[in-house]
Amino acid sequence: MRARQMVVGASFQPDTLKVMTEAFDAAWATIANNFKGHPEQIEAARIALAQAVLSVASEDSKDVEALKNGALQAMAMDFRTLPYGAPKISG
Repeated sequence: MRARQMVVGASFQPDTLKVMTEAFDAAWATIANNFKGHPEQIEAARIALAQAVLSVASEDSKDVEALKNGALQAMAMDFRTLPYGAPKISG
């Protein structure tokens, strides 16, 4: 899927990418039930989550749970600024 590829393809060290993908998958498992509906809506939510993971990750990211929680918080903050909580859909 496109969203997961955003995380996997980021410019980080392999160990950090592993933590990031695990955090992405864990975060999605936490919120997936909130995004039932059209495939476009689900993919938009996954892209928003990938962007959130990328926004909070650093080369020092070694804690999956901390990165997951940080990404979920970042995503929640973005949703508060969007109409109806709709995720941003990038090109």
